Amino acid sequence: MTSILDQLRTMTTVVADTGELAAVRTYAPVDCTTNPSLVLAALRDGASEDLIVRELGQCKSKELGVNDAVATLTVAVGEELSKLVPGRVSTEVDANLSFDTEASVQRGREIIADYARRGVEKDRVLIKLAATWEGIRAAGILQREGIDCNLTLLFSLAQAIAGAEAGAYLISPFVGRITDWYKKAEGVDGYAPEADPGVASVRGIYDYYKTNGIETIVMGASFRNIDQIKSLAGCDNLTIAPKLLEELSLDTSALPRQLLPETANRVAPLKMDEATFRWQMNADAMATEKLAEGIRGFDKDFNLLVKMVQEKLK
Repeated sequence: MTSILDQLRTMTTVVADTGELAAVRTYAPVDCTTNPSLVLAALRDGASEDLIVRELGQCKSKELGVNDAVATLTVAVGEELSKLVPGRVSTEVDANLSFDTEASVQRGREIIADYARRGVEKDRVLIKLAATWEGIRAAGILQREGIDCNLTLLFSLAQAIAGAEAGAYLISPFVGRITDWYKKAEGVDGYAPEADPGVASVRGIYDYYKTNGIETIVMGASFRNIDQIKSLAGCDNLTIAPKLLEELSLDTSALPRQLLPETANRVAPLKMDEATFRWQMNADAMATEKLAEGIRGFDKDFNLLVKMVQEKLK
């Protein structure tokens, strides 16, 4: 029997939500992604030990500071991942730049230059930016320079529309974190797939994009269980953690396609200037809270990464 994972691959691009080399080798996704949390996990992953020793040894010999060493290591992990997937590696701009358009653009250019020095062309990389207004503006600038971007920490249609208007190559609307917020707010233990607010959010964005001829890729992210994934079968891309990839690979039940451009519900187009964006985000407590929480979380892991690298450089 064909696994759900293999069935999913016939209708959706499967991306590995991990920087762990062993997991990418096992599940053979098309693309993969990194962020400070995932790079931190890679540092703790025995399969990455040779890479870490080599890269940090070179950082020591060049007498690089700890922040430069972290940047070097992040791209080194991305380079290694690029050897294992045929598609793209998303690499994240530092969370503390989430409200600084100019600095985010400069960091994105630096990441692309670092990859180029390692022989990885820019068409193999996505610059990952938090979907703040400033991050979305940065994505627009980078896209005009031919550098493709992935807008992450996306929890609302307002962010999705602004990202599309900026010309972002890809957006990553989160599922599980939305579900978590509503479970707590509504005092429930869970939702049936058809009533899951995280699933509904991604479906709404997908419908808006497909019925308005928007080419930006929709990549559902942050899944809590395989029912959420199955409910979005047919979405352009889905980025999935190794544990859930394993569950999907062991399940041989039938997987009906849930999303098709031809059957998307019609949604009227909207314009999203800065004032409208900020007003809609202000009105959406969930999106505002989860975006801020996500940025804080990535920054916390970035600082842990800095401390770990600092220890290894001694």
